[in-house]
Parts: sequence; C-alpha cells; structure tokens
Amino acid sequence: MAEKQGFGFGLGKMKELTEALKKAQQVQEGAKRLQEELEGMEIEGEAGGGLVKVVLSGNQEPRRVEIAPEALNEGAEVLSDLVTAAMKEAYNLSTATMREKMEDLTGGLNLPGL
Repeated sequence: MAEKQGFGFGLGKMKELTEALKKAQQVQEGAKRLQEELEGMEIEGEAGGGLVKVVLSGNQEPRRVEIAPEALNEGAEVLSDLVTAAMKEAYNLSTATMREKMEDLTGGLNLPGL
C-alpha cells in the first residue's frame, strides 16, 4: 500500500520554513531600527575646500546648506556649481552608508535588490 504524502512538506522543510520566517522577522525589526538610525544621522558633502557644505540625513533628507561668506564673492554660477557638487557628494556618501548598513543587516542572506 502507498504511503500518504500529505502536502509534500516533511519535518525538515517545515523547520527550514520556520527558520526562514524567524530570520525575515529579525531583518524586518532590524530594518525598522536602521531606518531610525539613518534618520538621526547627518552626512556632509562639501565643495570648494569647504566653502559650501550640504548636510543630508542618512536617508537623503536635506538638513541644511552652509555657504561661507567668501563663496558669495565667486558669483552665482560658481556658487551654483559648488552647491551642486556638495549635494552630489553628500548624496553619494549617504547612499553608500545606507547600502553598507543594509548589507550588515541582511548579512549572508541572498535577498534580491539589496
């Protein structure tokens, strides 16, 4: 007589599924903490040797722009270029920080898109 197979899940598969669900819950909790941490961070980009500084949060929320009085003497076009360069640097640093922290959080998991 043939044995009943049920749904095709053996105890080993259930154990794997349970472990995967636990890990997913840990990652979800860690992601929430990481989001809070990123919101509290300040990441600075600068240009012109510090004439212009742009500060973003760890999740790219603009915080402030600091422009040294000497930068005003450079003219509008140069000042605009300095602000843009500082913004790009802050953005790149912020995304690199976010990526690094996400990799730390998901360490060893093979999740698509992360």
